[in-house]
Amino acid sequence: MGFLGRFEPQCYALLRIVAGLLFLFHGLQKFGMFGGNQVELATIYGAAAIIEVAAGTLVMIGFAASPLAFLASGEMAYAYFMQHQPKGTWPIQNGGELAALYAFIFLYVAARGSGIWSVDGARSGGARKYRSR
Repeated sequence: MGFLGRFEPQCYALLRIVAGLLFLFHGLQKFGMFGGNQVELATIYGAAAIIEVAAGTLVMIGFAASPLAFLASGEMAYAYFMQHQPKGTWPIQNGGELAALYAFIFLYVAARGSGIWSVDGARSGGARKYRSR
């Protein structure tokens, strides 16, 4: 166990919260906020904006985090392979680092669930115990 192992549930909660918050802002940029350019809602970019705002918000607060993180992970994998991978082999070459990181972080959240400091945890009387490794 690492030197912060005893804080693992809290560190995971912070990862979920920060990833969700940043994903929310990623989506809000597609609505023209925070320096972004507004996209048409009736396009694939509009669908991405809606997914990013909804999933980012709900993952951040830990409500239905598993299915929404799975959706977000898939969206980011799709974005990587459709927008970035054709521009070069490696994420560092094709500008796809952020999409790749989001895809794998959200895949982990999908597998792990909401954890502590979450709506799901509060609704179930406390965070579910994690499976032993």
